[in-house]
Amino acid sequence: MSKLRTKGITAALSSAIFFGMAPVFGKKAILLGASPLTVVATRTILAALLLLILMAIFRPRYLYIYPAGLLGCLLAGWINGIGSLFFYSSLGRIDAGVGLLLYSLYPLFVALWMFLDRQPPSRLTLFRLGLTIPAVYLLIQTGTQAIDLVGVLQMLVGAALYALHLPINQRVLYDMPAPTVAVYTLLAMSAVLLPTFFFSPVSTLPQEASVWMPMIGLTVVTFLSRLTLFLGVKHLGGMQTAILGLSEVLVTLLLAYVWLGEQLSGLQWLGAALLGISLILISMEKTLPQKDSPGGWLSWLSHPTISNELPWHPHD
Repeated sequence: MSKLRTKGITAALSSAIFFGMAPVFGKKAILLGASPLTVVATRTILAALLLLILMAIFRPRYLYIYPAGLLGCLLAGWINGIGSLFFYSSLGRIDAGVGLLLYSLYPLFVALWMFLDRQPPSRLTLFRLGLTIPAVYLLIQTGTQAIDLVGVLQMLVGAALYALHLPINQRVLYDMPAPTVAVYTLLAMSAVLLPTFFFSPVSTLPQEASVWMPMIGLTVVTFLSRLTLFLGVKHLGGMQTAILGLSEVLVTLLLAYVWLGEQLSGLQWLGAALLGISLILISMEKTLPQKDSPGGWLSWLSHPTISNELPWHPHD
């Protein structure tokens, strides 16, 4: 296995761990009185500012981006920002377990978007993808409740939009460093969430210091998860990163077991085993993402030529 591929797998799994920690901090902030919109807007904006400040101080050369790449990051950020609004709106209508199941189907949408971009998945990837569907279903078996169809539709839209931003960013990441893509995508997400936050009648900044502790924790894991997510997409591809990202469901359940004392059922352990098999099988995947897919609907996002005068190397 190549060093870049190993780096991509490590980054994708790290991203899943950080994403899996996010619900714990987010739930704590909401229980302490913060609205869901306040949580998603504050953590995204603070994470974007944190990354921007750190890059400006330590890696200012990574702030350079070519026009098509900037447009791709803005497009991905806007799409993901709108998707997050659908996600949190859905959570207000349906059970969190059902919502997690629906949202965890986003690799299916990733496969669809990449197929349309002339990047069809391999047979092994399709097999691994097939394992994740019953795995996720078993992992979220926590009870039965009536399902709000509007909430279901909102969650599916959120999953499809999250999935769409991955192949868009993958195109840009062919030529751009992961920190560059992360900061401009987060800033674009903030541009969507900030006005929504200010014009919402239920969104106010927390006044109690106790609420800010989990909010800060959520900001840190959001910052780290986004950076490692795009590093994984760069070296592994959007499809493989998406499948590895499903391990965040397992991370969340394990953290709930350790930190909150919640127990995993036999069905959930079976789902964890299926997901583990899917993750292990990535070692058998042999192909890295190709640079260009002629005629793909996202091919316009690639830089036509890469100059040696760039302040960073394209493979950074």
